[in-house]
Amino acid sequence: MKFQIQQDIEAPIDFVFDQMTDFKAFERAAMRRGAEVQRVNEGTSGKIGTAWDAKFQMRGKEREIQFEVTEFDSPNRLVVSSRAPSMGGDMVVELMALSRNRTRVDTNVQLAPKNLTTKLLIQSLKLARKNVTKRLSERMAAYAVEVETRFRKTA
Repeated sequence: MKFQIQQDIEAPIDFVFDQMTDFKAFERAAMRRGAEVQRVNEGTSGKIGTAWDAKFQMRGKEREIQFEVTEFDSPNRLVVSSRAPSMGGDMVVELMALSRNRTRVDTNVQLAPKNLTTKLLIQSLKLARKNVTKRLSERMAAYAVEVETRFRKTA
């Protein structure tokens, strides 16, 4: 199953990429939402290989998942792969400079189930695709406002 979200941000591409690769900020945000996040390593070449183990509650059950940065092409592209016992996936973030102070962020999330239970979960997501896409778009829009606010404070 694949989700695609596109968002324009009023900030330069380098600033947006730096914000999207501020992994410590994302770790803190996940912990504020109740997840346990532990960085496994810092990566070998730049940010490639940086990995985390995460635990969180979802649908009344504790889930464990591993994340790893598998591609890091500053300031154009970032790929974070995830692995769990029942599901895998990739999040591909591509940035494109529209002007000096405007950046388009194209986010693609691909989920791949590994067992029947997860296939059923993915099937229910397919039925609710419109609502899930709307919620992801709203989160991305809120994040864009945060990045724009941070940029205005530094400018």
